[in-house]
Amino acid sequence: MKVRHVGITVTDLSESINFYVHHLGFKMAVEMDEAGEHIDRFSGLNNIDVRTVKLRGDDNCMIELLYYRSHPCVASENKKRNITAIGCSHFALTVPDLDYLYGQLRAQGVDFMCAPQYSPDGKVKLTFCRDPDGTLIELVQEL
Repeated sequence: MKVRHVGITVTDLSESINFYVHHLGFKMAVEMDEAGEHIDRFSGLNNIDVRTVKLRGDDNCMIELLYYRSHPCVASENKKRNITAIGCSHFALTVPDLDYLYGQLRAQGVDFMCAPQYSPDGKVKLTFCRDPDGTLIELVQEL
């Protein structure tokens, strides 16, 4: 078994595409509108109208951004979901140079939990940041 993609529901598709493409280096793979009975059946909702954008990473991992036009969800005002909240807490990306990326993203106003830290075993350096909707992303450099 392998992970096919990570789906992230967003409040502003353009802002999220900008973040994942220009800040994190993902490439546009597929962009499409989806609606109809098949989407209604597996979502458990009626009259779904969703714009999906699949982004591909350097290792072919995929992130799917979903913007629900028909069933918008109001974002939390503070966009600071606690990592202990039930549901997907975060996803992790392996990066080649964490200190460089951290500096670049901080200069562009990206919110971080902390500066890069070494793991107790010294095998990785990591930190967490948030995307425009507050989704936690773990950035990891293997040492």
